[in-house]
Amino acid sequence: MSEILVLVDHVDGAVRKTTNELLTIARRLGEPSAVFIGSDVSAAADQLKAYGAEKVYVVDDAEVKGYLVAPKAEVLQQLVEKTSPAAVLISSNAEGKEIAGRLAVKTDSGLITDAVDVQPGDSGPVTTQSVFAGNYTVQAKVTKGTPIITVKPNAATPEQVEGAAEQEKVDVTISDAAKSAKIVASEPRKATGRPELTEAAIVVSGGRGTGGNFEPVEKFADSLGAAVGASRAAVDSGWYPHSFQVGQTGKTVSPQLYVAAGISGAIQHRAGMQTSKTIVAINKDEEAPLFELVDFGVVGDLHAVLPAATDEVNKRKG
Repeated sequence: MSEILVLVDHVDGAVRKTTNELLTIARRLGEPSAVFIGSDVSAAADQLKAYGAEKVYVVDDAEVKGYLVAPKAEVLQQLVEKTSPAAVLISSNAEGKEIAGRLAVKTDSGLITDAVDVQPGDSGPVTTQSVFAGNYTVQAKVTKGTPIITVKPNAATPEQVEGAAEQEKVDVTISDAAKSAKIVASEPRKATGRPELTEAAIVVSGGRGTGGNFEPVEKFADSLGAAVGASRAAVDSGWYPHSFQVGQTGKTVSPQLYVAAGISGAIQHRAGMQTSKTIVAINKDEEAPLFELVDFGVVGDLHAVLPAATDEVNKRKG
């Protein structure tokens, strides 16, 4: 079977759920090989094995950490040249897309970003993307070089299938040019206890209808173990930080369940969430455009609906 390289997305060895999804997709296409860039693979090894990695290429990050993405692109370039994979799969976040773009240039290959599905095809992987603010769904495939594909979170349900996870240490050479941008300081983001917005299986977002009071949104999200998002109107009003904005100029999410509370559904917001598997809207205005898109709609005041829903969820959990 053809080898499929999967770049492991992790924080100090703690593997993110998106990597499990990529390994699941990779098994459809060929033989998954994880690429772990870090100082200690031991924390990640069991998880990579549990989700089907047949090989784990281990690259010491001594020459990579402390710099921006260019060294990681060179690591993947050298692995592509060494292994001649059938495809390279990378998480579709800001860093992943930049790595993918640089890798495509270095390997003279085609690039597809923000795939919401990847399936095997006669002449290589076939991807599905949501384009033009989510108004069209298209299928595409790379016709030149090694397919470099970034995949959105929640594009696949992670499936556990034990792989051999045979580790192979790989020595790479990083050019001086790749080290021209150095990180001089970093500060950890304050933990909210909620999942990362772009990776969460459930997202509850609030908009103009909150009137600036996000407490019902947050409490409902916490009852479901969900992430919290916000519309552009809420962010522009200073009610919630920009880092939580969902939309064309914010973050794109594709969870299993998306709950929009007090959001009218302007195209800017729809572009960031309409690939969600199930969409629920709560709005006082029964003519709100978002109701045209949703699977379930509730006409009502979110300040009454959400607390009632939260109580019911907590009651059933108890």
